[in-house]
Amino acid sequence: MSAENTLQRLRQFLLLVVAAIFIGTIFELILLGHTEESQQWIPFIASFLGLVMIGWVWKSATENSLKTLRWIMLGICLVSLLGMYFHFSGNFFFALEINPSMTWTEAIWPAMTGSYPFLAPGILFLAGILGIAATYRHPELLGQD
Repeated sequence: MSAENTLQRLRQFLLLVVAAIFIGTIFELILLGHTEESQQWIPFIASFLGLVMIGWVWKSATENSLKTLRWIMLGICLVSLLGMYFHFSGNFFFALEINPSMTWTEAIWPAMTGSYPFLAPGILFLAGILGIAATYRHPELLGQD
């Protein structure tokens, strides 16, 4: 098997892993009832958009589709960081509300371990980074990385 064939299979594997992360995220969010507020729909939209992009690249890996995938995956990474902020701040201000004598520094640990899992949105960051990695040194983008 040639090196280029090996790289192509690794790219496809990465795209499958990213798709599995998005599908798993959607199912987990549904099971958790992560639909009560409008901002809770953001990871659904990001995951769906990511799946659409993976389908486009899988079907037709052109310069345009690969560049668009990179930008969408970067956006999904940013959405992930936004989700981490929402989870942290929700826990942080709840900790301060139930214990008004708590200092801001004392509220950091409860914010990280509270009912809104601080690191849970980070799975979308992983998906975004892996999606970007799947385009690394792609033949359609050579000379443009």
